[in-house]
Amino acid sequence: MKSLIVAVSLAAAALQTLRAQDVAVQIDDFISQYHQLRQFNGAVLVGKLDSVVYEAGFGLANMDWGIPNTPDTKFRVGSVTKQFTATVILKLVEEGKLRLDGKITDYLPDYPRETGDRITIHHLLTHSSGIPSYTGFPDFQTQYMRNPFTPDSFVTVFSGMELEFEPGTTFRYNNSGYFLLGVIIEHVTGLPFHEVLRQMVLDPLGLEDTGYDHNQEIIQRRASGYAKTLTGYENAEYLDMSLPYAAGSLYSTPRDLFKWDQLLRAGEVFAEPHSAESMFTPHLQNYGYGWVIRDLPIGNDGKKVKLVEHGGGINGFITGFWRLVDDGYTVIVMDNTEGSKVTAVQQGIVNILYGEPAVRAKHSVAETLLKIIEERGIEAAVQRHSELKAAGSEDYDFGQAELNALGYHYLDEGDIATATTLLELNVEAYPDSFNTYDSLAEALLRAADTAGAAANYRKSVELNPSNENGKRMLAQLGVELDAGLGDAVTVSPEVLLRYAGDYELRSDLTIKITFEDGVLLGQATGQGKVELVATSETHFFVEVVEAQITFDVADDGTVNGLTLYHGGASLYAAKVR
Repeated sequence: MKSLIVAVSLAAAALQTLRAQDVAVQIDDFISQYHQLRQFNGAVLVGKLDSVVYEAGFGLANMDWGIPNTPDTKFRVGSVTKQFTATVILKLVEEGKLRLDGKITDYLPDYPRETGDRITIHHLLTHSSGIPSYTGFPDFQTQYMRNPFTPDSFVTVFSGMELEFEPGTTFRYNNSGYFLLGVIIEHVTGLPFHEVLRQMVLDPLGLEDTGYDHNQEIIQRRASGYAKTLTGYENAEYLDMSLPYAAGSLYSTPRDLFKWDQLLRAGEVFAEPHSAESMFTPHLQNYGYGWVIRDLPIGNDGKKVKLVEHGGGINGFITGFWRLVDDGYTVIVMDNTEGSKVTAVQQGIVNILYGEPAVRAKHSVAETLLKIIEERGIEAAVQRHSELKAAGSEDYDFGQAELNALGYHYLDEGDIATATTLLELNVEAYPDSFNTYDSLAEALLRAADTAGAAANYRKSVELNPSNENGKRMLAQLGVELDAGLGDAVTVSPEVLLRYAGDYELRSDLTIKITFEDGVLLGQATGQGKVELVATSETHFFVEVVEAQITFDVADDGTVNGLTLYHGGASLYAAKVR
């Protein structure tokens, strides 16, 4: 009997090993598709508890020298930095040097008291301070991005601005808040942020391949950052790393982030358990302290898993860090090219882990049409686009961004006629997207068609009243907005109440519409609530993301469903209750 039990145990172990090997093969095949279509260039690590299920590098860390990416390549992680900044804050709270309810002015006495007396450390950690985010300034790239600043001097760039909302009432992703946290850390400790981070977190935890990415330092195995173009790659735009600072200036490797994940899982990061509880408690929009905590749908049967995650995007780099904490999975995807599809790669890996089909990479319509235009002209390309769409080909990406990118490629080349044709085609394909009209208007303006440009800028503002570029360009063209154009409209509570209910996009994805305190709110499965702002009685836009919703209302007032416009796609959701 004992030998039988041993044999069964060995057989089970062998089957488990074969299963793990099969999963690794599937993941490798899946990622390879994205790499072959130039939609991924980086490194991946997939873990299960303390074991590595899969790790590999794809493409090049340095394209000049042909140096390959590996799981030990150091990538800039962008906003994944925020969880490390939050960790330092919580450790200083443990030491009694900070309070989560402490005000900015408690630690930065020179900060304007009108706003600093109202904003707490908690508000900064949870993106609910109301301070304008400096990376969203229209002149950030031209006036600030390439220039070095000291932390204290850069704070003055935004500290005197009016708040966008009352602290604690709204979530709005905000790099200024985490920049301020870094400055507060420096003032409390008397040391530079990067040194505090090293002393309090990186060195004690043995994270030897994670650190502050100073431009001037020689950092072994550091990847170069690139921007993908329709014809190849180019170096990413220069960014002085004094600007991302505590909001986004770290580098790391897939292996070091996995080590960090294990330390968090084992409870070895903080001295007090309640610090970890604070970090992973979701607040507005499911945001904790440096982490997003939400449910992730798996498959089409309604299954969901708890996901603790954060992404990071910075010039030349994209990082995705997903922790499926209940089942012990960790998915780390790091890419050193802008324009890659890191989220799609992550989602596909998760699907494979749970035995679900992964969405395969699609050919770029822009790259396909570019070749045709260069060989046979724009007419042949338009015809091919029509043929592919008519055939309903699922092998091609027809997203709004594709034709938009191709149009701008020819606009940059000075071929305004070809660019205009492509951008007109995009308007035809996506007539409810403000961005398609905004892009076409730019091409028409380059063609000296000011009337056409004005008409399309007006349409873009009608569809999205928060389109400040459209308003600014209309002002430059000397076009006055009609009364109400570009502003939100008021819809009666009776009408808004009719929209309340659940709208099913697919079996695992529902949009819940609610009417609370006089505001219409939308909430997709696993996401936080966002305000819907009316531009007409049936058409609404979302300020925090480029999305619009049009309600399908019958003549008798019955609400049948809604259409969601987002990311170049239009999706219909029937009202189910």
